[in-house]
Parts: sequence; structure tokens; C-alpha cells
Amino acid sequence: MILALASVLKFGRCAHGATGAVTLRLTLGTAHNPPMAKMALDRVLIAGGGIGGMAAALACARQGMAVQLLERSAQFSEVGAGIQMGPNVTRILQGWGLGDALEQVASFPSGLLARDAQSGQVMGRLRLADRAQSRYGAPYATIHRADLHGLLLAAARLAGAQTHVGQTLQAWHESADDLEVQTQQGPTWRANVLVGADGVWSAVRQQLLADGAPRFTGHLAYRAMLPQADLPLALRSNEVTVWMGPRLHVVHYPVRAGQWLNLVAIVQSAKPDQAQDWDLAANAKNLMQAMGGVGQDLQARLASVPDWRLWALHDRASMASAGQMAQGRVALLGDAAHPMRPYLAQGAGMAIEDAQVLAQSLATGQGSVAQRLLRYAELRWARNAQVQNRAVRNGQIFHARGALAWGRNLSMRLMGERLMDLPWLYGQGPAA
Repeated sequence: MILALASVLKFGRCAHGATGAVTLRLTLGTAHNPPMAKMALDRVLIAGGGIGGMAAALACARQGMAVQLLERSAQFSEVGAGIQMGPNVTRILQGWGLGDALEQVASFPSGLLARDAQSGQVMGRLRLADRAQSRYGAPYATIHRADLHGLLLAAARLAGAQTHVGQTLQAWHESADDLEVQTQQGPTWRANVLVGADGVWSAVRQQLLADGAPRFTGHLAYRAMLPQADLPLALRSNEVTVWMGPRLHVVHYPVRAGQWLNLVAIVQSAKPDQAQDWDLAANAKNLMQAMGGVGQDLQARLASVPDWRLWALHDRASMASAGQMAQGRVALLGDAAHPMRPYLAQGAGMAIEDAQVLAQSLATGQGSVAQRLLRYAELRWARNAQVQNRAVRNGQIFHARGALAWGRNLSMRLMGERLMDLPWLYGQGPAA
């Protein structure tokens, strides 16, 4: 049995609403390619100012493109949540000149620990601190979403990208020469390329593909974030720990240079009324009922959380073709293209990989806009589909019962790091 465990989720909330990003001074390297004034690719419009959209803005601006980014919210912000980033992701961030800034705000866990949610028994361990750098040339990091977003926003602006809040995309029209984009607020924008990075409920996707709403997975994520100084010593951690049990799993790891602990509990449950909201107030009693008979070690960790936030997980079927990522002058990126279950901890990572390949494809100087975007899609769709499929399988393994759970535990005890390392994921992906 193959078990991919470099997982897992990434959402939590700072106590007392502490979600602000750390302010940093950035020094970025120069772009690898000169501005493309001679090509009809100097105007890139990005819809969506989350992690994926901001990464695309930075990557394209570094290649000399004139970037306009539209965010529908009144201000740029990220909820209190954590993100795991494998070496395939941190390698790109380092190439964008963010390595030193990342060192200041991220955590670099010593290992990945897998435990049985009922017995508390350690089933397997993967060394991260030394193994990731030596084997893959970049570290494994965990970071607060607001800190990562703040780094990307500052770097994108420094590279020349223009950002605009309070702008909700309404429709776009493509001509032979360019695109005309309308927003609900009235302004009309013209661009050579439109990038839909507007998330799982993407408006750009619906106009491009008209394939309906994403599907509810049947899983709910309860998330929280706690200052480690407020926890007993036994509950503090510098590792990524995954607890696996029947129809549930829990993951926790450090963020903000180890000062905070991000904690997420995933249970299988009915769809909530406000399914599109990923920051709902949650009832701890409902979580504990869904957890059932987990062991005392895990119960102690869950009981340490004063407040939970709730997120209903949605995804789509795995990608099947390049046409699902780009058509004409329009491309999709991140969750707008391939929303995935968070059981491989690569949702943000795949969006950052998308951003790098998009910028590289546009900067080639070869072919029309549509041909360059198609090349981007051809380079990305199969890898994204592979990650989507592996994430679904991981969820089944994490939540296993009966004979499958017994086989999972035995395999991990016998094979350990050989099952938990992911060279196909961490050792591949775009170069920065």
C-alpha cells in the first residue's frame, strides 16, 4: 500500500483576532527576461487577490509585464489560517527573492509525525528539517496565510504590479486584438491576457467553462490558531503532526516562527447552511460529538482550543484536459482551475507553481497569446490532476476504518519514511 502523507490541511484562526501580517523589507532580484514591449503581452489583468492571484502578479511583473490585479474585497486580507509548503513551493519563493523574508516569518518543522487518533500511538515519522534541504534543495515550511500573502503583495508591488480593491469582475469580451473586462463597480479594463485566480467559486471559470458550482465533499474543517506560550509544554510542538481515525483526522503545526500553533480537525458531516463561507463560527460541542472516541492525548489538544472556525470543503473532479485551464486569451489558475481537497497540503502550492509556469509561458516570445496560454495549460493540467487524485486518496486513508485502517498502521510502522516522503511531488515542478 502506498501512503502519501506529506499532508494536510492548513486552516486556523488567531486568538483575539490576531491575523495581521508581519511587515518586512524586501529586496527582489531582477527579472530573468526583459520587458516585452515588442509583443502584444504587456497588459495582464488578474481577477482575484488571494495567494494564487498575488503570486501570478509577482511572477508576471518580474518578467516585465504590466500587471493589473482586481480584488473584489474592500481590502486585502487573509483569515487566520496556516499553510504548509513543501520544497517544490519554497524553491520558487526563493527564486523570486523571498527567501530571506520567508526566514523571518515562517516555521521550519523538524519532522512530520503520524499518530493513531484513538490510541495516540506514533505510527511513522519523516525528518523534514535536514532531509528536505539536502534532498530537494529547499526547506519544508509552515506559514500563516496572512504572512505569505503580505510577502507576495509587497513583492508584487515592488516589482511594478498595480493592485485594486473593491473591483468585482462581472463579464469579459474577447476580440482579435485584446480583452475588455467589465466590473460591477463600473470601470472597464482592457488587457491582452485575463487570468482567473478568483477561487473555488470563480466567476471567470463560469463564463469560460459554464460547468456549474463546485461539489461539497462531505467533509468539514474545524480550525483554530493558538499562541504556543499559552499551551502546556506537553502540547507545544515544532512538528507537523497528523492524527488519523475513523471518518476523521486532525493536523497541527507551528507558524509565525514557531510562536503560534495552527490546528485543524476534519470530520465527515452534513453540508452547513452557509456552505460558501469559509470562516464560519463553529460549535465545539458539535466537533467533539463528531470526533467520537478519540484518545486522551488528542482530546487534550482539542480541549485547549477556546474558539473554532468552520469551513465546508468543496472541490471538483480532477482535471482532464488543458482546455480546462486556458482558452483563447483567458487562463485559470489555482482553485479557480483545480480546487482540491487539502489532504496533500498543496492547494496554495499548486497555485504558486501555476503562477511561475504562467509567467514563463507568456515570456517565451513564441507564438500568439492563445498559444502561450495553451502551452501553460499543457504544462500544468496533468500535474494538478495528479495532486487532486492523490489528495482524494489521502483523505480515504486518513479516515479509514476496519481492515484498511489496520493495514495503514502496519504499513507505516514497517516502512516509515519510505511511505511518507514524496519525491514525485517535492523533487519536480517548475524551476524558479
